[in-house]
Amino acid sequence: MSQTFPLLMQISNAVSARVAAAAPFLAAISGRHGRDRTGMHWRDDVIVTSEQALPSGRDFSVRLHDGRERPATLAGRDPSTNVALLRLTEPAKAAPPRVAQEPRVGELVLALGAGPAVRMTVVQSVGPAWHSMLGGRIDRRVELDMRARHVEEGGPVLDTEGRLIGMATAGPRGTSLAIPHETIVRVLEPLLGAGRMARGWLGVGLQPVAIPDAQRAEAGQQSGLMVVSVAEGGPCAQAGVLMGDILLTLDGENLSHPRGIRAMLGPERVGQTATLRLMRAGAVQTVTVTIAARPEE
Repeated sequence: MSQTFPLLMQISNAVSARVAAAAPFLAAISGRHGRDRTGMHWRDDVIVTSEQALPSGRDFSVRLHDGRERPATLAGRDPSTNVALLRLTEPAKAAPPRVAQEPRVGELVLALGAGPAVRMTVVQSVGPAWHSMLGGRIDRRVELDMRARHVEEGGPVLDTEGRLIGMATAGPRGTSLAIPHETIVRVLEPLLGAGRMARGWLGVGLQPVAIPDAQRAEAGQQSGLMVVSVAEGGPCAQAGVLMGDILLTLDGENLSHPRGIRAMLGPERVGQTATLRLMRAGAVQTVTVTIAARPEE
């Protein structure tokens, strides 16, 4: 017992010290309605937060570590990576933490929220880069052993040295994830410059469909994506794609679900040409399409 209590005291003091050191990095975001959200004071005039937790609107109030309320405006939001940016109209000196190395499974981490508030958890799994349901590329899949509450959503996830792993967010099917620091850095400048991330667009509505048995040998696969709508003047319309065509491959990659094609149309593909292999009236054809930027909604 005499050794247990000093150890617990050391852990307690270390956690308190990490929270205190990270407090200047935290921001409390208020909108016209609802409770405060958590953000990260990324640069002197930039706040990073969770896109899915940020209410609609362009004007917000941000409370930084000094307790002052500062007006902020929406600078950009990207649902596909769940990153939103606010720009402070009255900049203040930012104090971002150091950046962590790749997290390890089982590693203890701290999820912080405005207040400050803290929760200790562990890294449940670490995986390679993946694509969200909206097609955004996330540089690493970091799953946390917790269910993210509103106070942690949009806040930093730190390792035990106080280094930044990423941003806490609620993921699909009840999971909690850390959007990696690398992903935030990658989308930061495009969002600040254009307010959105350009995404590749073919200009078609698609629906998964099974290839008829008699045509599978010709198609070389069992399923594809049927074109159910074609945007006037869009890339596929200009390439001659018609409603009822079944898309088979894009640049040689089989197409069987719309989510898969979204993952292939990242920002780097805008302006590039791609080869579409499709089936029309039982015959396979190949067309070349120039990928455009998805229009603003």
